[in-house]
Amino acid sequence: MSEVIRRAEQGVDVALLLEGTFPYVSGGVSSWVNQIIRAHPDLRFAVVFIGSRRSDYGDMRYALPDNVVHLEAHYLHDDLGGGASAHDRKSGMAGDAQAFERMAALHESFRHGGADVEALFAEACRDIRPGGRIDLDAFLRSEASWDIVTDRYRKYCSDPSFVDYFWTVRIMHQPLWQLARIAHTLVPAKVYHSVSTGYAGFLGAMLAQSTGRPLVLSEHGIYTKERKIDLYQNEWIRDNRNVFQKDASELSYFRQLWIRFFEWLGRITYAAADPIIALYETNRLRQVADGADAARTRNIPNGVAIQRLAPLRAQRPDVVPPVLCLIGRVVPIKDIKTFVRAMRRVVNRMPEAQGWIAGPADEDPAYAEECRNLVDSLGLSDNVRFLGMQKIDELMPKIGLVVLSSISEALPLVLLEGYAAGVPAVSTDVGSCRQLMYGLGEEDEALGAAGRVVGIADPQALADAALELLNDGAAWQAAQHAGIARVERYYSDALMFDRYRAVYDEALARDTRGAGGCPFGHGAR
Repeated sequence: MSEVIRRAEQGVDVALLLEGTFPYVSGGVSSWVNQIIRAHPDLRFAVVFIGSRRSDYGDMRYALPDNVVHLEAHYLHDDLGGGASAHDRKSGMAGDAQAFERMAALHESFRHGGADVEALFAEACRDIRPGGRIDLDAFLRSEASWDIVTDRYRKYCSDPSFVDYFWTVRIMHQPLWQLARIAHTLVPAKVYHSVSTGYAGFLGAMLAQSTGRPLVLSEHGIYTKERKIDLYQNEWIRDNRNVFQKDASELSYFRQLWIRFFEWLGRITYAAADPIIALYETNRLRQVADGADAARTRNIPNGVAIQRLAPLRAQRPDVVPPVLCLIGRVVPIKDIKTFVRAMRRVVNRMPEAQGWIAGPADEDPAYAEECRNLVDSLGLSDNVRFLGMQKIDELMPKIGLVVLSSISEALPLVLLEGYAAGVPAVSTDVGSCRQLMYGLGEEDEALGAAGRVVGIADPQALADAALELLNDGAAWQAAQHAGIARVERYYSDALMFDRYRAVYDEALARDTRGAGGCPFGHGAR
C-alpha cells in the first residue's frame, strides 16, 4: 500500500528515506529528522516513509515543515503473500533462470565472499526494476524462482519445514520489488539520505545505483544490532525442531536467516553510501566491522537546542524533586520493567519518590499492559505514573533525574536535553551513554561525571545509583554542573547543524552520474 500525501511539482535537493520514523512515529530519531529539516530552510526536502502496515501507524506526529515539499508513505507488509501457496506455480511461466542465478550469486557473495558485490547488485537492480527480467509475479510463481528456493532449502536449511522456509523467504524478499517500484517513481533528488540500513538503506542503494547521485547514510543505532535484539525477543519466528534436535546454545534457523538477511541489506547499503555517519566512535568501528569502508566513515554526534533549554534551569525548585523520569517509548528495548522494579527499591528507602514514564505507549500495547500490571503487582500504583507524550520544556524543571534503563541506545538525545536543562542522569551502560556521562578523552573527562552508569537489567544498581544522587546534594550539583559544561562544549545543535550542512554541501556539489548508469530510466539529473 502506498500514499502520496504531498507532491512536489519539480525535483528536490534532499530525499530523506525513513524507515518507521518521522513523521508517523515520535521519538529520538524522528525528533532529529525534524531538527535537520528545519535547520536547513533553504533546502527542498522529500520524505519517503517506509512502514510495516498502515494499521500500525496513526496520524502524523509532526507538523510538516514548509520545506518538506514532497511526502509519500509506503507500507511493505500490507500486500505480502500475493494469495499464492507454496505449490502455486504458474504453468508455462518458466522465468529467467539466468537472472535468478545472478540474484542467488549476490546472496552467495555475502555468505562466502570473493564476488564483485557492486557489479552483482547493479545487475540485480536492473533485473527487479519495473519492466526488468524478474518481475514480482515471476518471483512469486515462476519455475525458475521455485528452483532457486528449493535448491537453497536443500543446501542450507536446518529446519525441517519447507513450507515455513518458503514463506519466510517470500516475506523477506517481496518488499524488494516494492522498493524497486518506489525508486522508479520517486521525485528526482540531488542527494539521497537514509537514516538506517535495512529496507530504507536498500532503497537508497538502488537510487544511488540508478541515478548516480550520492547516498548519505546516518545511523543513530546500528540497524542490524537492533534487529538482532528484536529477533531474539520475537515469538512469531518458527522453530520446528523437536526436543532431540534442538541445541539450546544455537538460534533457530529462521532467526539466523532473518539476521543474515538484514546483514545483507546493511552491506549493500554500506557499499553504496558515502559518507557513512555514526554518532560516536564505537558505532563507527561497528560499521567498519560490518563491512563499511573505513575511509567513508565519520562521526557526527547529535546536538540539542542549548538556547531553548538553558532557561529551564532557572525554573527549577531550590530542593531537588524526588522524581525519576524515564523519557521514551514504552517498548521492550527501553526495558521499562527494569525501571519499574528499580522504583520498588527506591520507594522502599524514599517513600515520597515518584517514577514517571513519559512517552507513547501505543507502539506495543501488549508490552505496555505488562508494564502496568507489574506496577500494580509491586504495589507502586501511587508512585509510578504513565504520562504519555510530554513536552520536554514543561517536564524538565519538575524532575530530579533522567533515567534510562534501555538494553540498547545510540546517542540518546534525552540525556543531552536533560543536561542542557540542568538535570543529571542515571543510565544503563549502552551505546554512548558512558561517553556522555563521564566524557571522552582527558579534556572531556576533566569536566566530571554528569550522573551514573550501571549495568543492563540490574534494577538494584539502577535504584542505588539514583538514590545516591538524590540523597547527596553535593553529588547531585556536581553532576548537574558537569552535564551542563559537557553539553555546551560538545553537543550543541548549532555544531551538529554546521557539520551536516557541510555533508549536504559536499554531496550536492558531487556528480557521480557517469559511474552508475541509470537502470531505472530516470535519465541524467
